[in-house]
Amino acid sequence: MDGSPRAVGVGLANWSWKAVRVYLREQFAVRLGKSACLRYLHRLGFVRKRPKKRLTKADAAKRAAFVGAYLGLVAEAERTGAKIFFVDEAHFRADGDLRAMWVRKGAPALVDSSSPRWGEKASYYSAVCLETGAVEAMELEGTSTAATSAAFLRQLRARHPGPLIVIWDNGPAHGGDALRAYLATPDLGLQLVRLPAYSPDYNADEAIWDWIREEVTANTCLGTKSPVQEQLQRSFDGLPNEPTSP
Repeated sequence: MDGSPRAVGVGLANWSWKAVRVYLREQFAVRLGKSACLRYLHRLGFVRKRPKKRLTKADAAKRAAFVGAYLGLVAEAERTGAKIFFVDEAHFRADGDLRAMWVRKGAPALVDSSSPRWGEKASYYSAVCLETGAVEAMELEGTSTAATSAAFLRQLRARHPGPLIVIWDNGPAHGGDALRAYLATPDLGLQLVRLPAYSPDYNADEAIWDWIREEVTANTCLGTKSPVQEQLQRSFDGLPNEPTSP
């Protein structure tokens, strides 16, 4: 049962009590009810989890190489006093994100929605430094571009003196003439490092977005862009943007 149900001839996408019942009926001519199937799943050590994507296009060798390089960056930062920031962008729509929620047994899990337009959303850059806990954010109007990425790096550079190391992915907005022009600034003291392709799990900034979706926009329809901006700004205001004391 470590594979999918289809691997053993059961035409269902995921293991569930129904898949177990079908498997037992077809393989052993045993008919069990829902409660019995759930008990057997628990006895076999199975638990129900919300899955995460495992991106099969990711290159294992490049991911391993990045881990080694990152350890070198951490050592460099300790030696030079540099700060390492992970950077990413995200969008938050007024209709919010559906997440697991507690309801009384037998009651439906319902979330009211006014069905906002798809364009009712707020977009942001953010950066997090694991060593200090500092978080930076910048609201984004429209789509991200080389110019908006350069603007966020300027904000990061202005608020955090000393050498900076910025780690981000290979998105189209993380390259281009406007960005190259900014990086050519004399004595900028900012080093860019690319994440391996298909490796969002290596970007610590993803945790900031996931936390906001869980704590702020989960199961909440805010209706329009404005209250989304207000809620997110309040969240960012509560996060540290200065280094913590040693």
